[in-house]
Amino acid sequence: MSRFATSAVVLAAALAAAGCASPGELPERHTLATPAAAGATDTATPWPAERWWTGFGDTTLDGLVERALAGQPSLQVAAARLRQADAAVGVASAARLPQVQGTADLSRQRFTENGMVPAPLAGSIAWNNSAQIGASWELDLFGRERNTIAAAVGQSRAAAAELQAARVLLAANVVAGYVNLGRLVESREVARQSLAQREQILALVRQRIAAGLDTTVELRQAEGLIAQSRVDLEALDEATARARHALAELCGQGPKALEGLSPALAPLHSTPLPAGLPADLMGRRADLVAQRWRVETALREVDVARAQFYPNVSLTAFVGLSSLGLDEFVKAGSRTFGAGPALSLPIFEGGRLRANLGARAAEVDAAVEGYNGALLRALREVADEVAGLQSLERQQRAQAEAGAAADAAFALALQRFQAGLGNFLTVLSAQTNVLAQSRAATDLKARHLASEVALARALGGGWAATDDTLPPPVAAAR
Repeated sequence: MSRFATSAVVLAAALAAAGCASPGELPERHTLATPAAAGATDTATPWPAERWWTGFGDTTLDGLVERALAGQPSLQVAAARLRQADAAVGVASAARLPQVQGTADLSRQRFTENGMVPAPLAGSIAWNNSAQIGASWELDLFGRERNTIAAAVGQSRAAAAELQAARVLLAANVVAGYVNLGRLVESREVARQSLAQREQILALVRQRIAAGLDTTVELRQAEGLIAQSRVDLEALDEATARARHALAELCGQGPKALEGLSPALAPLHSTPLPAGLPADLMGRRADLVAQRWRVETALREVDVARAQFYPNVSLTAFVGLSSLGLDEFVKAGSRTFGAGPALSLPIFEGGRLRANLGARAAEVDAAVEGYNGALLRALREVADEVAGLQSLERQQRAQAEAGAAADAAFALALQRFQAGLGNFLTVLSAQTNVLAQSRAATDLKARHLASEVALARALGGGWAATDDTLPPPVAAAR
């Protein structure tokens, strides 16, 4: 009899497998782009280092970045998402293990006189009791649970990479905010000097009017320039306050926390440019790694959808006690137990399952194209910042020449005025050009530093993937 039951189960499984719904053919899958095909070189780039911001040589900046990385709420949100994804892996893994449940039911009830319960219980009130321990184990013959776990692992790895990408972005934003604040502080100092110079011009114009050398027109022009300088100062004060507030928020602090912070750009060190576009961006950009894990997750979910076309086989068993009346409940005769296989098979659900499989396949294509787009964007960001830094270096050299010429013109005008060969308006006019060149130098320095920050972020911000954080090659996926 046991051999007959075993043979029946095997035959039923074979017939079920033969009669299950067919998944059909899927469209050709989109392919992942490679850095080399997108124009990257074969050379690896060791820059930037893990704590790349320390290369600027500013301990105040270092402290701000470390504080942001330790307490910024957005990072805490990303960390919570990672813990949630890790928990989902535990939930999926538990499904592959045997499940054991215990139940107990003790109820006092009146049995109907017109039902299947015979006399003398019919029409009487008695205890109906049961206690049972049941176990079940799903045999993952077609990989559905295995691929469900793999998909959950992919989600977890993607969340971990996204946390690292958020750290890189936050550090870059803090450094960029610090540089912008320094630019505003230095620009305000130039604006203050410009106001003082225009006040000197106004005083000189008044002297010339008293001597009959100028008219009210020149006076009103000088007064208008002073008013404009005050507007510029107020605008810079507003922008500086906003920059401090934004930087404080990035560092996880209140808006007044950095009230007295006034960075200087001149002491910040620049870093030489790396050579070429690195082909190892895949292992350096956490956002690319996260997107690649999204592709891996989508592939595993396709396998889960395909496994739903095949039979689901599980083993179940139970043991317990069942009796009518409390006095009989714990006696040997109340024992009950059983065991056996269970088989479920989709027969008339082919349309729904094929639609689900098609949707999962489309998600793979969307994830692949999302990765391809992210790769192209990453390479474009690197190329943009490299080209920008090269141009800014040329602009800075030309501006240095213009600044030197303005300084020389101012010195010559001052010498001529002191020798009685020129007037003071010429001196002030030359000084105006010196201040303009100083403002231009500040802006170019800030732009160069900001572009360095952007390049550091584009090259991965010093993060490097390890073997266990990288997804398997796409060829290994079915």
